[in-house]
Amino acid sequence: MSSSFDRYQKRRLISSYFSVVISISLVLFLLGLLGLLVLNTKKVADHFKEKIALTIYLKDSTKDVEIKQLEKSLALAEYTKSTTFISKDQAAEVHSKDIGENFMDFLGYNPLQNSIDVNLKAAYVDAAKIAEISATISKKEFVDEVIYDKPLISLLNDNIKRISFWVLLASGIFTFIAVLLINSSIRLSVYSKRFIIKTMQMVGATKKFIRRPFVWKSVRLGMIGAIVAIAGVGTVLYYLNEAFPELALLNDTILLAILFIGVFIIGVVITWISTYIATQRFLNLRTDDLYY
Repeated sequence: MSSSFDRYQKRRLISSYFSVVISISLVLFLLGLLGLLVLNTKKVADHFKEKIALTIYLKDSTKDVEIKQLEKSLALAEYTKSTTFISKDQAAEVHSKDIGENFMDFLGYNPLQNSIDVNLKAAYVDAAKIAEISATISKKEFVDEVIYDKPLISLLNDNIKRISFWVLLASGIFTFIAVLLINSSIRLSVYSKRFIIKTMQMVGATKKFIRRPFVWKSVRLGMIGAIVAIAGVGTVLYYLNEAFPELALLNDTILLAILFIGVFIIGVVITWISTYIATQRFLNLRTDDLYY
């Protein structure tokens, strides 16, 4: 009978530890994903910014030498991410595919112009900076026109600032919630052993001696939960990098190391503090109060 009861108690203990580890790992996993989002917000924003193109239309009288010189000067400019030359014939072909018919058949000529698409570096995708770049390029005699989507640039920058603010705010809120959830799991675990704590205290054990095994056990559970969470975040990160290779999510090894270490430390620190407070509370309670 005693052996059966011992096995039952052992199963309950393992189940309790398992539920605590799962709770900690899930909370830290979500916190890790949020940290991943925060760290890559700028990278994602820069990725979208660098998709915006500045289009330079050239006059028909422009010589090939002038076009090549312009391409070379643009490629060497500090604000340039990449350049693409589009001939008037290529532009006509694309336009014909878009409208579903060859417009040159009834016009009799190609009204389009040679052009160069310039993708700017993210730091220069700003209304004032683009206007300055556009004005400088427009001064060249063989440049007919420089165009770009002004409303889109303003809208993009405004939305990036707004999203960054809400991401940071959400990070703070979810971090607070994560602390509360882990704290609740630890408190429930300690609560189930409140009579053991009081019994040890009644036979003369010091508070430090009683707290030590509880704190160390919770810290180990926190470590296990953090490792599981880190593995989960790493898996998600790997598949995101496979789906969006242009973002190069795995390139910033230092930031990723900081994120994983941060998740691990949070798991350890929160479990340590929560267990310390929970055990201290039950140590300070009277025996009669343990039943409530």
